[in-house]
Amino acid sequence: MIWTTTRFDIDLSRPRVMGIVNVTPDSFSDGGQSATTRLALRHCERLLREGADLLDIGGESTRPGSSPLPLADELARVLPVVREAVLLGVPISVDTYKPEVMRAVLDLGADAINDIWALRQSDALQVVATHPRCGVCLMHMHRDPQTMQTAPMAGDVLAPVVDFLRDRAAALTAVGVAPTRIVLDPGIGFGKTVAQNFSLLARQRELLALGFPLLAGWSRKSSLGAVTGRELASDRVSASVAAALLAVDRGATVVRVHDVRETVDALAIWQAARASA
Repeated sequence: MIWTTTRFDIDLSRPRVMGIVNVTPDSFSDGGQSATTRLALRHCERLLREGADLLDIGGESTRPGSSPLPLADELARVLPVVREAVLLGVPISVDTYKPEVMRAVLDLGADAINDIWALRQSDALQVVATHPRCGVCLMHMHRDPQTMQTAPMAGDVLAPVVDFLRDRAAALTAVGVAPTRIVLDPGIGFGKTVAQNFSLLARQRELLALGFPLLAGWSRKSSLGAVTGRELASDRVSASVAAALLAVDRGATVVRVHDVRETVDALAIWQAARASA
């Protein structure tokens, strides 16, 4: 299976590790650590040394309750980093839902758009559809970042998540986007309860029936803290690695993580065991 992106055809026959680069002062897990262009690029280089296969750069926090970031501020944070990051020789994804940011980063050579709104903002679908090759990750989110955890989903969430992702993928293919450009993300933590998040993990293989690669984004999420008792996001490294490994074992081919080195090591053990079976 291949994920087609702007400059790279990413081979998903083995799981790929996407390193998170938050160019934000207020991310839930690492706010401020990469809040300047210089710090962000240094972080990019560190993640690549640790074994990241691709990088995901974002300028706006989407933690529960976060306020929308003005467009000018997001552009000012993200564009200088993307301009340099595309020279690092690896696929660069940009975490944004704003079509103006999408267009600007794609003009700089970014390889994929990772959108928590699944291209539901006005003109976002058109930006991706008119680009000849860029990859896209479509994520399920209930409501919006301001309200998603104050009024989360009710009941069994698998069916509505499947239906939503099927519809969004169909909207893209209907306007001529090749299926190989599309990756799906069930949206762990985005409007789901702890039990619902773990239900999605337990039944993740059912999402594979949609026919697209899956991205799993469990890294340092609050659901891991709820189970382990680790209140600080930075204390959830072991839990994050365990969740990433379980997601891969259940068919995810991209894992979006803060802790690249630990995840890469865990996946090496998983692959060695599979090769010896």
